[in-house]
Amino acid sequence: MEQEITVNSKKDFAWSWVKSSRFLFYMQLVAIIAFLIGGSYGLYKHRYKGKPKVTVPENTLYTPKYK
Repeated sequence: MEQEITVNSKKDFAWSWVKSSRFLFYMQLVAIIAFLIGGSYGLYKHRYKGKPKVTVPENTLYTPKYK
């Protein structure tokens, strides 16, 4: 009975704090990298594409031109 508990405890995630902390560290690393890549892609997708060409009526200029 004692040997069965020892064998199972080596494979258990919650039993070994070294394995669980290493696993959680790598999961945090993956999550941070995923958020960085996702945020960078979002900023790239919605980036400023430059000044658009806007037609302004001549009568609304600073020095308006009337007909």
